[in-house]
Amino acid sequence: MADDAPLSDPAQRGGRRVLWPGGLSGRLLLATLLVIVVANAIIVPVLLANRQRDWLSEKVAAGELASFVVSAAPEGKVSQQVKGQILKSAGLVAVFVQADGVMHQVLAPTKQRRADYRIDLREEDLFSQMSGALDTLFGGGDRLVRVIDRPHYLTGELVEIVVPDHALQSILVDNARELLLGAILTSVMAGALVYLFLTFFLIRPIQRITRSMERFRADPADPAAHLPPSGRHDEIGRAEVELDRMQSDLSAALASRARLAALGEAVAKINHEMRNMLTSAQLASERLATSGDPVVARTLPRLERALERAVALAANVLAFGRSEEPPPAARPVPLRAALETAAEDAQLSPEGVGFTTTVDETAQVLADPDQLHRILVNLMRNAREAIDGAREADPSAERGGGVSASLRVEDGQSIVRLADDGPGLPERARANLFQPFLGSARRGGAGLGLAISRELAQAHGGDLVLVETGPAGTVFDLRLPGAPDPLPKP
Repeated sequence: MADDAPLSDPAQRGGRRVLWPGGLSGRLLLATLLVIVVANAIIVPVLLANRQRDWLSEKVAAGELASFVVSAAPEGKVSQQVKGQILKSAGLVAVFVQADGVMHQVLAPTKQRRADYRIDLREEDLFSQMSGALDTLFGGGDRLVRVIDRPHYLTGELVEIVVPDHALQSILVDNARELLLGAILTSVMAGALVYLFLTFFLIRPIQRITRSMERFRADPADPAAHLPPSGRHDEIGRAEVELDRMQSDLSAALASRARLAALGEAVAKINHEMRNMLTSAQLASERLATSGDPVVARTLPRLERALERAVALAANVLAFGRSEEPPPAARPVPLRAALETAAEDAQLSPEGVGFTTTVDETAQVLADPDQLHRILVNLMRNAREAIDGAREADPSAERGGGVSASLRVEDGQSIVRLADDGPGLPERARANLFQPFLGSARRGGAGLGLAISRELAQAHGGDLVLVETGPAGTVFDLRLPGAPDPLPKP
């Protein structure tokens, strides 16, 4: 049973000792032997019952033939000595024949011992035959049995004989010995064949699957841990296919996790230096605030907002892919102003990719202002880059270029819809749209913007969903819980 031993010893798991057979093949061997032994335990009594019935039927036939000798004698009379010789040669004690409702004693000794038990071959069922054969096998030897059967050669209703059962017991003992020996040989041969067959077609494939799972658990990067499907079309084949798919999915997930960990470590290393640079930039912006240049005064608030958001983000970053985002501090936020600020930071402009909105100036949503800004900027920047990319790919194509925003309230939720008239998302991006590194729609993209945006939306208790995409454009819905009252109109 060496093949059954797993790579890791399960015998001590949970502090419990597993007794042999712990493997499936050992249990299968015991189950096979048990089934064959039980089958033989049923078959042997049936065969012994049939042998007893045949022997008794032969004795009844011998009693009928003996009665012919008596009937052929002059006047149907023979001496007791002749009767004794006839009965002895036939192995009988007495013969009776019933005709026309009258029982006739054909052959019988002068003094006859009463029969110990009675067997009626006309009415016995299989269970009675089996119990009778076992009774004769273990309790016979010095008893007389009265046997009743229909006549085969004589005319009449029945034939009844009395016969000692010691000869029958001897025959049954010999037959039982032969049957048991044959049953043992049959059990060994059949058990071996069944065991080998099931081991080859069932146990070995299961052992391969088990070893593959154990090796994969020990080292997912080990090529030998991946089990190639054998091409079987039964449950074993399906298990192999599903195991192969599961291992491939887990390998991809572990590779992505390793990449996230490596990038997170890199971000953690540069985070300190970035914060120092942002601090220097903030000091420079403070000096610019003293300038009297009108252009500087107009652009300085935008620069200050960008620096403040960058400093806050850098302060919260601990590892890539899990930025340790603080819980959203949701409060009513004027949506139109947030949309226009995000459009400006996403570089939407009338000269390039324009921005339009039907959101009223008094409309509000319940959200964290900074996190809402990041979501909106990610969506608008993606739309602008998709439209610009389509223009660069085909400058002659007549294509507009714009992003629109609207707001509606449904079931206590504020739904901000952002739509563009870009080329739509490619098929490869739709399948993994919100997965880091997998959902990028442009070359060189990390595929992080939508993943981060959805994470921020779900942290609010809402969601970010793709409504539709195609040649006519792409539509996203940002769902936020709550519907604050609008601002009072001035």
